[in-house]
Amino acid sequence: MQPFFSPFCCELDEQAERFGRPTREEEEEEMLRNDLKYYFMSPCEKYRARRQIPWKLGVQILKIIMITTQLVIFGLNNQIVVSYKEENAMAFKRLFLKGYGGVDEDDYSIAWYTQQDVHDGLFYLLDQYGNLRNLSVGPVSYAQEDSESLPIVICKELYKKGSKPFEEYYNIEVQTETVCITMNPISLQDDKWKRDNGSFFAVDFYRFINMKITFQLKGVNLHTIRAHELPDCYTFFVTIYLDNQGHSGLIKVYFEMNTVSSACKNWKISGTAQRNTHYVLIFDSFVILICLTSAVLCTRSMILAIKLLQRFSRFFRVNYKRKICKADQKEFLNGWYVMVIISDVLAIIGSILKMEIQSKNLTSYAVCSIFLGTSTLLAWVGVIRYLGYFQTYNVLILTMQAAFPKVLRFCCCAGMIYLGYTFCGWIVLGPYHEKFEGLSRVAECLFSLVNGDDMFPTFAQFHEKSILVWLFSRVYLYSFISLFIYMVLSLFIALITDSYETIKNYQKNGFPMTDLQKFLREQRDFTCSEGSRQVESNYWALCCCRRYARTPKGGSVPQLRLQ
Repeated sequence: MQPFFSPFCCELDEQAERFGRPTREEEEEEMLRNDLKYYFMSPCEKYRARRQIPWKLGVQILKIIMITTQLVIFGLNNQIVVSYKEENAMAFKRLFLKGYGGVDEDDYSIAWYTQQDVHDGLFYLLDQYGNLRNLSVGPVSYAQEDSESLPIVICKELYKKGSKPFEEYYNIEVQTETVCITMNPISLQDDKWKRDNGSFFAVDFYRFINMKITFQLKGVNLHTIRAHELPDCYTFFVTIYLDNQGHSGLIKVYFEMNTVSSACKNWKISGTAQRNTHYVLIFDSFVILICLTSAVLCTRSMILAIKLLQRFSRFFRVNYKRKICKADQKEFLNGWYVMVIISDVLAIIGSILKMEIQSKNLTSYAVCSIFLGTSTLLAWVGVIRYLGYFQTYNVLILTMQAAFPKVLRFCCCAGMIYLGYTFCGWIVLGPYHEKFEGLSRVAECLFSLVNGDDMFPTFAQFHEKSILVWLFSRVYLYSFISLFIYMVLSLFIALITDSYETIKNYQKNGFPMTDLQKFLREQRDFTCSEGSRQVESNYWALCCCRRYARTPKGGSVPQLRLQ
């Protein structure tokens, strides 16, 4: 059924057409065209067109400044914490490990080779632990629970039964047993404990597998006071592990320390520490507010873009009986907004964690660092969006976008070869070279070789213990270096160069026209050209490339720009 006002509207349209005035369809089309032009304008063009202040741009600039400042403040504080933990770990190694020279021998701290070394090392450790308060120059004490010092726990694991090896005869039972003792720090201050526990330390080394010594210490980081912060109190969970699983005549001694921080109790700090802490919390609150504002503005822009896309799609379907091209649909899908929103969410989470750490309620420095670091990275990458409005930086951005899909596919193929060399190098060369002992170390070594680093030492460290392995190592290294440096890297550069030349050619001769471009230029031939189809199939990342192009002088139609 036709609406009752339909004849009246048609009569008005006929009168408007008779007197040269635009019809209702023409007004709707012109309004849509103006909205599309305004949407694809840069912030400066929008200000000149409607005197609308670019709030989103201002918020982004303010956000970058604030989250970068927040990151620097947190990083400086984190350096103090990391330095404090590393220095305490070094001090404990020198205090408790007899013969420790200040540098770990390998992945373990020190090694003992004789039975006397083991006995002397254990007795030295326990004597040092018992006299810790008289030895340590730092504010370190025993951890306490209910006003009593927590004991040190020593557990040794041995084969259940066995006899001393005699010539070629070795009788051992694979079942193991674990024996533990605990000793209070006060009881270690005299030599009585050595007589009472002599049987425990009389180790049968042919049965001995490992020994684990665990204890807890307390410390306070007073350095934070100089940084105008409240001090942190720490609990050090120290584990000293003696490894004899290989029974190779070498007992490896591992030192591990886990640290948990907490708010110091019953401390009186005079000065500005507490007040400065409040200032930092207020600053973090402002960062959260700015990030929320940024996320809301970007979400609003994405919703408006989707509505504008629906209007444009509906207009084409009704008036031209066709769907718009995929390249035109991608013009409205702004990946920069998604990245900014992700950055805002990460910054908000990181700021909340930072405030909790500042208030001594959390100790997750690593997690907070990941959130703050990633958000700052994405925020600074988002600056590229605004650099795209300048012709000088335009080519670089478009080349990166055009080359990315091809480079990604190329890296997937090259990665298969890289993984093959990684597994081969690990299994064949691992026993003969320290850089090939683990899969991750092999991958890192090969990556450094691709970049031309550390080539001669890698070749020179292969000793001629086996002529066959030595010859294989030469074939392996020469083939890998030749393949990846002379072929893979050259092809990698060629892909980027090809994309660069394509962009330069497009900028010189013009980008392929799509329906959206033609509509903005008031053209009526709405057919996706072959050039446009090539852009869609080969350069999907270039669907927004025309957004960066400069507006021709004297032209009234703005080029599509990244919002």
